[in-house]
Amino acid sequence: MKKENYMSPEDWSLVKSFSEERETPFLVVNLNIIKKRYQELINSFPYAKVHYAVKANPADEVLLLLKELGSNFDVASVYELRKLLRLGVDPSRISYGNTIKKAADIREHYEAGVRLYVTDSEADLRNIAKAAPNSKIFVRILTEGMETADWPLSRKFGCQTDMAADLIVLAKKLGLEPYGISFHVGSQQRDISAWDAAISKVRYIFSWLEDEEDIKLKMINMGGGFPANYVSRTNELSVYAEEITRYLIEDFGDDHPEIILEPGRSLVADSGVIVSEVVLVSRKSRTSLNRWVYTDVGKFNGLIETLEESIKFPIFTDRRGEVEECIIAGPTCDSQDIMYEDHKYELPLTLTIGDRLYWFSTGAYTTSYCSVEFNGFPPLKSYFIQ
Repeated sequence: MKKENYMSPEDWSLVKSFSEERETPFLVVNLNIIKKRYQELINSFPYAKVHYAVKANPADEVLLLLKELGSNFDVASVYELRKLLRLGVDPSRISYGNTIKKAADIREHYEAGVRLYVTDSEADLRNIAKAAPNSKIFVRILTEGMETADWPLSRKFGCQTDMAADLIVLAKKLGLEPYGISFHVGSQQRDISAWDAAISKVRYIFSWLEDEEDIKLKMINMGGGFPANYVSRTNELSVYAEEITRYLIEDFGDDHPEIILEPGRSLVADSGVIVSEVVLVSRKSRTSLNRWVYTDVGKFNGLIETLEESIKFPIFTDRRGEVEECIIAGPTCDSQDIMYEDHKYELPLTLTIGDRLYWFSTGAYTTSYCSVEFNGFPPLKSYFIQ
């Protein structure tokens, strides 16, 4: 792997100089890279509204930047709502994108001025009707293709197409505005055709509702899923946009419905570098072919997405020389705190205690996944540069 494949020499120099003399572990986020990714997204999908998935990186600095750039926001909880309101985000730019929510939290969103809600069940829909009357509703459907996503989404969210249609019909009866259909093809989705299958399902629901119930939906929420720059190769965002646009035109023609995107990872991941320190290097036997490299960052303080080795972050060190495959583990007294054992990274034989490891593309789902005090370790520190 080459650093230049993941970050420009200028951006890397900025991160490296900032990182010197600071105690590890910590995350450095380059806000200029987020700005570039946002511009790339809106240039690739000029017809779409962007609702940033706040859960990816909820730092004030990130949210304020995206607010200034014109982004809308998708929230998963009342706590994210309160943060956005504190930062001065107008509630008209916020959607409540979690299908699992308390009636009291729906009410707080409604009283704050939020009018766009997702659902995938009758019980939740009835809660919305009571707590947020006359609001716009979109229903999330189940999709296929999760096996080609690096961080697949389970069947916890979404419903089958027949139930989605039933919920839209019920929403109208309950006095809500049937607004659209949503889906999510899985995070870090490498198979672009997953969007094709999902959009075809949406086309069927749109047509059935218009023909059978005289309900004309207005919006498709295509969720996230666009890639960040990890070890496994993906297509460029422009290729995703070209193909997805073609799918939309094939199913809906040039006059397709309003489109919403909910990117998280693709906007912020590449902006971040976690700086960690090697705590220990050891072997389990005199004849072991692999070293164990223990670092002061692990699954419980930033790297939970290495669970089942799903996300493979690019890792770099200043050390040079002959390399050997390693097992990389975190600092806690928990046997699950092993990041990479099956997929072994090659690190220099000269690597030793006190050396630094740099984890690229770690701007998403690192600080927001941290434990509060597991084994006494504090949440991952984060710094912002531009």
